[in-house]
Amino acid sequence: MKRTERENMITFIQKVKHVSAERMMRMSDEDVDHLYTRAYETYETYEELV
Repeated sequence: MKRTERENMITFIQKVKHVSAERMMRMSDEDVDHLYTRAYETYETYEELV
């Protein structure tokens, strides 16, 4: 995963899930990708309902 891609994912997760930057920095790329996918799916579903 590219650095900018990871930074964008972390920014999104922090805004939607309110996860601290310190906690995010300790996560592997796979963990960040998993959290991002789950958060985005939830966000997308919510947007469809509104």
